[in-house]
Amino acid sequence: MRSGLLFALAVALLIGVIAVGGALFTVSQTEQAVVLRFGEPVPGRGLITEPGLHFKFPLVENVVTFDNRILDVESPNLEVLAADNQRLEVDSFIRYRIVDALRFYQTVNSVMGANNQLGSVLNSAVRRVLSEANQQQIVRDERAGLMVKIKEQADREARKFGVQVVDARIRRVDLPQQISEKVFGRMQTERQREAAEYRAQGSEQAQKITARADRDVVVLKAEAQQKADQMKGEGDAERNRIFAEAFGRDPDFFAFYRSMQAYESAFKPGETRFLISPRSEFFRFFSAPEASAVLSADQSEPERNQKK
Repeated sequence: MRSGLLFALAVALLIGVIAVGGALFTVSQTEQAVVLRFGEPVPGRGLITEPGLHFKFPLVENVVTFDNRILDVESPNLEVLAADNQRLEVDSFIRYRIVDALRFYQTVNSVMGANNQLGSVLNSAVRRVLSEANQQQIVRDERAGLMVKIKEQADREARKFGVQVVDARIRRVDLPQQISEKVFGRMQTERQREAAEYRAQGSEQAQKITARADRDVVVLKAEAQQKADQMKGEGDAERNRIFAEAFGRDPDFFAFYRSMQAYESAFKPGETRFLISPRSEFFRFFSAPEASAVLSADQSEPERNQKK
């Protein structure tokens, strides 16, 4: 009897512990919770935003928690037609926070469902806003203002799901692959044209420089040749003057010197053939008596001329 009573008390205690454990739950600082009774929020305490330990009725009530931090949704590359009929590929994303957990649960039920809905909202906002701007405004001039417009439009739509869009960004704007290849081809052609133009200008300058250098070479050579000829002429004149002065001072020695020069030029080894008499005038200095006679004759010739 007593053992049965103890068993009953143990079972009751266990059930009580399980009931108390099932009736208590905690909400962390990064979460907010929705208390549901048979799938519907409990009036008066259906939304819990304060962190700590909370109570619910076991078996009939359950708790759904949602992240209280900033979440994000990324949109895949979206092709947009700008106001100037330029096709662009846009990569964008938004960041949002759950501000009404009850509506969030009732409309999208989970973060995954919210991401699907907000992805469509983001794509629609991007298309509407960017279709009113041209390529230059999207890429450079008004990009910050366009992102603000996308955030505002996405936030108005996102309020229906109990979330607030806190930021919207355009990560990258590119041309489609085919258009990018065409643009690259045009740029390459333009660069090649400019390169050919620069090469032509360089070739023209090179020809001008070469022609000017060739002309300067011709002028310098002509001037140098003129100066050389002038100096040579002056040297020959000075040489003749010295020879004439030397001849006037000592005609015999001058005749002897000129004969020695003639012998040196005429009697080169292996190149000279003579068929003349050794008693000719050319060899007059090879014999002393004859040389003296010739010299005497040469000296008397001016005297005879003077007498005449």
